[in-house]
Amino acid sequence: MEVFVRVVETGSFSAAARDLRIGQPNVSKLIAALEERLQVRLLVRTTRQLHTTEAGQAFYERARRTLEEAHEAETAARGLGKGLDGRLRVSAPVTFARLHIIPKIGEFLAAHPDLRVDFVLDDRFVDLMGENIDVALRGGELADSSLTARKLATCPRLVVASPAYLALMGTPSTPTALLEHTALVYTQGLIAEEWRFQHASGDASVRIPTRLSFSAAEGVREAVIAGLGLAISPRWLMQPELESGCVVAVLADWKLPNADLWALFPTGRLPTAKARAFVSWFEATFPKT
Repeated sequence: MEVFVRVVETGSFSAAARDLRIGQPNVSKLIAALEERLQVRLLVRTTRQLHTTEAGQAFYERARRTLEEAHEAETAARGLGKGLDGRLRVSAPVTFARLHIIPKIGEFLAAHPDLRVDFVLDDRFVDLMGENIDVALRGGELADSSLTARKLATCPRLVVASPAYLALMGTPSTPTALLEHTALVYTQGLIAEEWRFQHASGDASVRIPTRLSFSAAEGVREAVIAGLGLAISPRWLMQPELESGCVVAVLADWKLPNADLWALFPTGRLPTAKARAFVSWFEATFPKT
């Protein structure tokens, strides 16, 4: 099982043999014996590349998890919990990772020099099991209640715009005044064209005209900075621009639903020690509100 996983991850029999410090003929024999025992083809070799079959990919995903769990069991028994090694796969939205994870990840790597971190950056929700994700960071409400989740932080949502846009179109003082403006909508979020506000004088809900929508938060950020309209954004996604003044918040007295940040783990198995260590590090570096 370990030989097969190394072959898939290195992309060749010879590279796996070097990693495992065994002869390449032994690698070939072990893979052939594994396929014979399973009665299924796991790998297909072409002149230049090595590919997994559908059965091979499914076996790889489960074999890797099995080996990691076995390794963790040995590590725990030996009391070596701080000596993390191997590979950690982390999923996160692109912009959030760029602003709040990537600039600081060197600290985590320095603390665990034998650990390799693979980031899967996508604003869409990825299949944790299918993508072999150890931990995912996601904002908003959880649509899948079966996931193993842990809330990390809560952040206010704001209506934001550039000073240039407000100078041209005017600054709204109430939600109904937004009807004279253009919305920039993030389609991955739960708040879309209908914006719901809370106020001491009563709640309000408005649907403002939308000319631009984006499947990635980076598009919303750039459109706001370019003065193309108003947008709803968690404060942590516009923090640098709010601090520099190139983006400002409006309707400060009107509150939107907060944005929660979650750590999500694959269903059906305990979070790995590597995932727990990453989340603990992230919590220590990221503001709670």
